[in-house]
Order: sequence, then structure tokens, then C-alpha cells
Amino acid sequence: MTWATTDLYDEHEGDVQTCSVQFNDYGGKTQFCGPIRTVRCFRDNQLFRALLDEPGDGAVVVVDGGASTESALMGDIIAAKGAKNGWSGAVILGAIRDSSEVGKTDFGAKALGVNPAKSSKKGEGTVDAPVEFGGVTFTPGDWIYCDDDGILVAPEPLT
Repeated sequence: MTWATTDLYDEHEGDVQTCSVQFNDYGGKTQFCGPIRTVRCFRDNQLFRALLDEPGDGAVVVVDGGASTESALMGDIIAAKGAKNGWSGAVILGAIRDSSEVGKTDFGAKALGVNPAKSSKKGEGTVDAPVEFGGVTFTPGDWIYCDDDGILVAPEPLT
């Protein structure tokens, strides 16, 4: 299926949401989509890491890291795990590390920036609860579309 967020917006205006946060692309895929799974965490990537251990079935993880860039929530190992387990990508309201290696994976990765510091591993946060940022509510089971022009969210798959 070929698509662009701009075309999807034009075809479904009024039924979709667009995210106003200006993310950077770091993954080997800059166009990715799938059903939404969510993680809310702050400078602790244990729940995110554990989620990517599960089969992804083409889903995209939206990670609300509280917009902290003080430590990275994902690096090359986690991105490779996501690709291996069938996840389409991740949108991270926070930082990543190992950006050159993440860029070599078959995994979409949008994040605010980079930081070489690793996060804690306490397992604090929540999984699969709605998260909000950039004027969008990311609800597990809704669909997310990401490309060079941004992020679009729809309540169901768009054709």
C-alpha cells in the first residue's frame, strides 16, 4: 500500500488527528504505520523494552517519555529487538541513543533528539493507556501513520 500522510489528511480531514510535535526521524524506515500500543514512562525504559519482547504484528509503540531528553529511552539493541519481533516502529516523546545504528535497522523511529546517557530500568510507568501530546490522544488500537511530513492518527486503518 502506498500512502502519504498529506494525502491521507486530505482524504480524511475531520476524521483524523495530526501531531504538532516536531519529531526527528532516526530509524531505517521513515514511513511506517500500524495499530497503536502505548507506554508512559519517564527516564525508565524497562516497560518499553519488555513490550518490544512481545510479537509486534506491525504495531507502532507510542512512548510518552515526558519530553525528557536527559537520557535515552531507546538504543540500537531495543530498535533491533523491535524489528526482529515484527514491530513497525516507535514514536518517542524523548531521546534515543546509538542513532547511527538505529538508522541501519528496519524499524521506524521518531524521537525528539539524542543523548548518550542510558535510562533507568525500574519498570515504572504504564502500558496501553491513552497518552496525549502534540494535540493528539494516542489510544491503543487506533492507527498511526508516520512519514517525513509528520504523524497522523485515525480511529481505524485508512485505505
